[in-house]
Formats: sequence, structure tokens, C-alpha cells
Amino acid sequence: MSFYSRFAPYYEQVFPFREEVFVFLKEMAGPVGSVVLDIGCGPGHYCGRFAREGFIAHGLDLDSRMIDAATASYPDASFRCMDMEDIERLQGSSFNLVYSIGNVLSHLFPDKLVRFVAAVNALLVPGGCWLFQVVNREAILGLSEFDFPVKRLEGGDMAFHRRYTDIAKEKVLFRFSLTKGDSMLFGEQFTLYPGTFGEYSKIHEDSGFTAVGLHGGLDGGGFSPENSSALVMVFRRGE
Repeated sequence: MSFYSRFAPYYEQVFPFREEVFVFLKEMAGPVGSVVLDIGCGPGHYCGRFAREGFIAHGLDLDSRMIDAATASYPDASFRCMDMEDIERLQGSSFNLVYSIGNVLSHLFPDKLVRFVAAVNALLVPGGCWLFQVVNREAILGLSEFDFPVKRLEGGDMAFHRRYTDIAKEKVLFRFSLTKGDSMLFGEQFTLYPGTFGEYSKIHEDSGFTAVGLHGGLDGGGFSPENSSALVMVFRRGE
């Protein structure tokens, strides 16, 4: 069983639905009835909300338990268990908005990112938007380690820990763990490949995108290379 499958029962406590995030995403989605795609949808909360408000919502996630939970909770949206590297299999579909939040894009090795961005462009309708959120790599370069704030669950007895170690220009090691008291329930680590603002800009420009938004979070606030913990970029496909 993958880490994400074991983590699924606790996901909502650690990463709850946030109204301001949905409002921000909805601004990019076009009119009611537009088609949206969530890459790395987890338990499907944002897809479910889009569907409830009259959009045609699709979600992809690599973890089957997340997809099972999303399908059970939001029958008006469509969910599929799929690796984001395989989105070229969706060719023939057209979306007004494609988005990926929660640092999902950082799982892609750099040479696969170029192919992925080109595939996203091909999936969008002319003028459609592509939005992603990743960690702001420029804010952590120069550090050897970085600890995220601990998130407490179930009245404080359980805690979710996240840490970056082995921080280098090309990659970082991302460590997760869930603890209860002094005991670790489970933990795992992944290598991530977060890019910089400049690197993402170049890849998207080469793929035919036009940059239309740059933010330090999903609240739409401004971006600071030195201080923002997140990098949120919005691109539009040419007409």
C-alpha cells in the first residue's frame, strides 16, 4: 500500500477544502458549463465543488484509494486513476481549465516536465488556462534543511510532519511522517524536482503558452522570490 493510500483517511484533516482556493480557481475556469481538469485531485473536493456549481469536472490521481474516495463522495464529477505523465492519453478531450495544486508538479523529472507541459497545452481549448502551485525553490536554496509547520490532528494527539532535506539546485528530498504521541504510525520520503520561476517560464514559453498570472499562494497574493513559500503560475493557451 502506498504512503498516499495509508494517508487517505487523514487527508481532509491536513489539507481541508479552502473556500478562497476554490474562488481563485473558479476565476480561471470560464463560465458555468466549462470543463475543468484537476491533476492530482486527491479525494476530489475541488472537483466536487466545481460539479455542484454547474461545471463539468474531471479529476486524475495516481492513488486508487484517493480516486475511490472521490468517486464515492462526488458522483457528479468524473475521476480516473492515472499517472500525470500519461495525460497524453486524454487527447481528444478539451478543457477550459487544467490545474494542479499541492506541489504535485514537483514529482516530475525535468525532462518529463517539458513533455507534460506540451500535453497540457494540447488539452486546452484556445484561450484556456493552466494553473499550477509548487514550492518556491528560490526561497529554500542555500538551506540544508527546511521544516514545515507541524499540523495537529484529532485534537492534537496525532501530528503530520513534513521536511525538506538534501536541498540542492536540481532536487530536494521530501520526508513525510504521521506520529501519535512518541510513536511513528508511518512515514516515507520522495525526491522532488521543483523548478524556479525562470525555468518554468522558459518551458511554458517554448510550449506556446502566455503567462497571465504570478502569485505567492492560492489566495492570489503577490509573489516574492526570496520570501514566498509557494509559487503559483497561470498560463493561457493562444487563441
